[in-house]
Amino acid sequence: MPTLFRFLFVLAAIAGIVYGSMVALVMLVDPHERDVTVRIPSERLNPAAPKQ
Repeated sequence: MPTLFRFLFVLAAIAGIVYGSMVALVMLVDPHERDVTVRIPSERLNPAAPKQ
């Protein structure tokens, strides 16, 4: 039984570290807004008519 308790304790410790790091990211990191420009080639917007 001690192996099971040790395994559960390790899983609980890992879960606590993950949860704590997620809380730290939410509380400490402030995202910055910025404009994003994506250039689209005109060939994709106005495809050439198929030749007949």
